[in-house]
Amino acid sequence: MSVITKEEKTNHGEEEKPRRWRLNSPLSQVTLMGFVCFCCPGMFNALSGMGGGGQVDPTAANNANTAVYTAFTVFGVLGGAFYNVLGPRLTLAAGCSTYVLYAGSFLYYNHHHHQAFAIVAGALLGCGAGLLWAGEGAVMTSYPPPHRKGTYIALFWSIFNLGGVIGGLIPFILNYRRSSAASVNDATYIAFMCFMFAGVLLSFGILPANSVIRDDGSTCSAVKYSRASTEFAAVLRLFLDKRMLLIVPAAWASNFFYSYQFNNVNGLLFNLRTRGFNNVFYWGAQMAGSFAIGYIMDFSFKSRRARGFAGISLVAVIGTVIWAGGLANQNGYSFDNLPVKKLDFKDSGRGFAGPFMLYMSYGLLDAMYQSMVYWLIGALANDSQTLSRYSGFYKGVQSAGAAVAWQIDTRKVPLMSQLVINWSLTTVSYPLLVILVYVFVKDEDEADDVSGNKV
Repeated sequence: MSVITKEEKTNHGEEEKPRRWRLNSPLSQVTLMGFVCFCCPGMFNALSGMGGGGQVDPTAANNANTAVYTAFTVFGVLGGAFYNVLGPRLTLAAGCSTYVLYAGSFLYYNHHHHQAFAIVAGALLGCGAGLLWAGEGAVMTSYPPPHRKGTYIALFWSIFNLGGVIGGLIPFILNYRRSSAASVNDATYIAFMCFMFAGVLLSFGILPANSVIRDDGSTCSAVKYSRASTEFAAVLRLFLDKRMLLIVPAAWASNFFYSYQFNNVNGLLFNLRTRGFNNVFYWGAQMAGSFAIGYIMDFSFKSRRARGFAGISLVAVIGTVIWAGGLANQNGYSFDNLPVKKLDFKDSGRGFAGPFMLYMSYGLLDAMYQSMVYWLIGALANDSQTLSRYSGFYKGVQSAGAAVAWQIDTRKVPLMSQLVINWSLTTVSYPLLVILVYVFVKDEDEADDVSGNKV
């Protein structure tokens, strides 16, 4: 794979069309970014999806996740500033390294049952995750051609969630014969750490925006690296930006439901090995969901605004149906009336099917919801500097919501109340996103969608 430069011409004096598979093509960069997230947040998601971080008592994992998302709230907002100052490689490598430490803290907890290390590692992970997701957001939304952002988001989301699928297989396989075990074994955490370290290495393959060349010969918008004070002031101004304020409810809701789904559906209803089995399908459904919504957002109508309205409407309908199913399921148990025997994928027969399908559907909705919001953010601008700030703002608000959600679960708020809160938050966000599209998203013929210069 090679980099196409301005001097490379054909014999007729015309510019040579870049080959499809190049390290400096948007497709290659988004794919590589997907594998970085496959190894780090993808494995983190699989670990969290086990319920309680794979431990019998979810308290340590809940407190660690609170530390993760509290720190993420700050660094999610400031992540764009670090990205614009440090560039993609240093920002992503620093972020990825904190995931290894976090998985290692649970390996330590498996033997010593001291929360302090896990909580400190969680706080450091929150800082690192803010860096990683700001860099990911800039790559995912600014590198692709403007008219194919939904497709590239779907590609990224599918690779990223393949990490959750593989990560679900790890505890399923390594704990398959431990159907009565309460906590996962050491080999599970070690396997997660190995994948996460691979993500650190892969992050060094991400190129800056001005080195990425699209198939039509245009470059992605070049980032002018700014002083930290300049970026910090720009991020603060986002709190007065009407576009970002309309996204706040969606951002707050988008990770709020994880504590309920992971701990109180997967964790309370299923035994240890079945939780890993379920996660394979939860994250697999996310792959399908991201491709489905990506197609709607890119190809359903000629008008970009019409595609935005269509995507929001589809997610709203599907979300309402799935949360209604969750309500029916939640009527069957509570903290005061837990199932006597946890469900097993082999031994529970028909009783396993309904809760399993619901949990898988939650994964489908998660991917469709977040891919839709990322598409909307990408439709608001085309330069990576602005989009890195937008993405950082989105992740920061998202993390604030998640930090609150993990503490809600720690304090044993009634399960029905948790479900109603989650359903209400997502429902409130839909009309605000419709307003965002109506007011701020322009059709391609109304806006200048040509990013970069011909080379």
